[in-house]
Parts: sequence; C-alpha cells; structure tokens
Amino acid sequence: MTAAEATWAQERPTEKPRTRENSKQADVIRMLKRPEGATVRQICEATGWQAHTVRGTFAGAFKKKLGLTIVSDKPQGGERVYRIA
Repeated sequence: MTAAEATWAQERPTEKPRTRENSKQADVIRMLKRPEGATVRQICEATGWQAHTVRGTFAGAFKKKLGLTIVSDKPQGGERVYRIA
C-alpha cells in the first residue's frame, strides 16, 4: 500500500463500501417509488447529478436495463413529477 492509499484509508474508516442497496441508483428508485414521486430537481439535490444525467438514467438504466416503467405528470404551473408505475 502506498502512502497516499494509507492516508486515504485512514481518512475514511467508517464509510461503508457501495452495494446495490446503498447506491445513488437505489436512492433514486426509492424516491420514484414514493406516492408523491420526485422531480428532476429533487433527484439532482439528493445525488449531486446534473439534470441530463438524471434523465439519461431514466432512459438507459431504468427503462432499458431494468425494465422499469417511468411515468410523469406535470401539475398546472408546477414541475414535472416522475414515478415508477
């Protein structure tokens, strides 16, 4: 182990390794499963992603790879809200 790796390991001793259950993708899926759904802005704030990344994840990972059905509606004068159907 190099000195840089040892320093990094010491700085993050309590951080859990990423798993499928605690990934950003899993967080977004949980947000979309809520009855109120989620807006792109809410997902950006929760993940640190940019809006185009969120929309690309909907189309690529969720729809094509996972086969999820994403529905959206836009209330009068409000932001578009996305949900998993």
